[in-house]
Amino acid sequence: MNEDRYMATFFRQKVFAVAISLSLCQWGAIAQAQALLPAASDAVAAESTSSDATPFGSNNFSFHVGGFIRTWASFNLNNNPETPHNDKWKASMLRGSAEITLDARSGPIQWKLIARGDKEAKTGYLRDLQNLRATNGTGVGGESANIMNNYNNSEVREFWAAFNIGDNVSFRLGKQQIVWGESDFFHAMDVVEGYDMSWRLFFEPENEEWRKPLWIASSTIRVPAASGNLQVFVRPGLDSCKDIGNTYDFSGGRWFMQPYRGFDLTAVTNFDCKHPSGNYKHTTGGIRWSGTVDSIGYSFAYINTFSADPVANSAFVPYERRPTGALFDMIHPMINVFGATVNGYSAFLDTTLSAEVAYTRGQPYNVGIGPLSAPLIPGDIGLGLGGIVRKNTVTTMLRADKDLHFEKLLGTSRPSFSSIQLFDTTVLSYNRNRDDLVRLFAFASPLKEHNTILTAFTVLNYDNDKINPSFTVGTDLTNGGGFVIPAVDFAIRNNWRLRAEADYFWAKHQTTTLFDPNNPGTQIFGWFANSSQLVFRVTRQF
Repeated sequence: MNEDRYMATFFRQKVFAVAISLSLCQWGAIAQAQALLPAASDAVAAESTSSDATPFGSNNFSFHVGGFIRTWASFNLNNNPETPHNDKWKASMLRGSAEITLDARSGPIQWKLIARGDKEAKTGYLRDLQNLRATNGTGVGGESANIMNNYNNSEVREFWAAFNIGDNVSFRLGKQQIVWGESDFFHAMDVVEGYDMSWRLFFEPENEEWRKPLWIASSTIRVPAASGNLQVFVRPGLDSCKDIGNTYDFSGGRWFMQPYRGFDLTAVTNFDCKHPSGNYKHTTGGIRWSGTVDSIGYSFAYINTFSADPVANSAFVPYERRPTGALFDMIHPMINVFGATVNGYSAFLDTTLSAEVAYTRGQPYNVGIGPLSAPLIPGDIGLGLGGIVRKNTVTTMLRADKDLHFEKLLGTSRPSFSSIQLFDTTVLSYNRNRDDLVRLFAFASPLKEHNTILTAFTVLNYDNDKINPSFTVGTDLTNGGGFVIPAVDFAIRNNWRLRAEADYFWAKHQTTTLFDPNNPGTQIFGWFANSSQLVFRVTRQF
């Protein structure tokens, strides 16, 4: 993949040079006309430029403190096969979070700081999962002897400064979130940053609360003549090792996938964030043009980043360098993503339609279909421990959003926002028998050429949005299985929010035998088998 790395480096150099040149040109023209420096916008991810400019050197200063205190309680709706006891109705999560947001403006510069602390109680169910380590050989040698260290955390989530240069150029510097894409559940273009899914793998309504912000320099250049914006970002490699890619519950906690709950994978593997194919110190970046033509929104983007999900650098068949873990090291090789989006309103359908497509060059996959003791291809290593192969993929998302009028039928107080999304990933030039690729390491199931998931949701509103039931459903059209999430949100006075939901999963196939799966058809929703939850969440905003 030396060609890909050279291309990525060359492209970044050209993109950054063009961005700097355009910014300087914009500033040079404006500086001759006015010696004013407008204030930065308050748009997320520097998507737009502020319209209420603040003159440079003015006495415009402000300071605001906000945030929330939130607590969760979740209970198992299934009995897990890993533990010796009946886990149904046991508390799986008793969690509290406190987040503080500081917004300030000092003349032309806008500042933001978001800090959060998370703390959990060790439930009896989590204690049982930790005790399982002693029975499966992972009681020592892992990242932490206490399973709670995977859930208790404190961090500065965002810390950035933003400012404008003239009317058309804005910058944001610091730890921030960048969101590119149109989809909610599964992501095609929203790959700039990973997600922390270690404490709750499935469905937390606010993506920004479990996305992992990175240290980034970003800029937006507004081009009114073309009705568009040019956005550029550079991640200079200042982040920590744990900030790269998606984070999962690999310590064997409640959201590790069946049958590995209670198995501390970190005791027999390492996380190699300095691997040659994906060193977290490497500079990454991207560029996007977004605009409108006759009320149709569109965008084109290029992103050089890390693969979101880790792959296994196996001790049996090393990739580029030998792992240090007993079985394998988890790595996030770098990838190149080229994407486009389009969205617009159809008066005929009274619906907003969206589409998103992403071509990924060099997506890594593990080799080795079948159990460790009986691989599909003799001579290979099963369970995905037979090496790493890169493939090019095309990810497509089609979406339709519509306000449904249930006022008379269901007595809602206003139209109900509803959405349906079709998400597909196609592996190009794929031959199952020749390539021998698995969907995920430590599982025996083969990767399929197409993986298609359909999701839909609707939100009902009662009592002037004080009571808001919702219903979400999704199904794997390729492999079977799916999920249903009925929920209801209550707005109590100005500052209190209550949410109750049930996360119910079903699977066509599931695996119950550790390291030697007894059902090779287990796919994504088989990993969620027996993970259904009843969840309550209370939030006090301030």
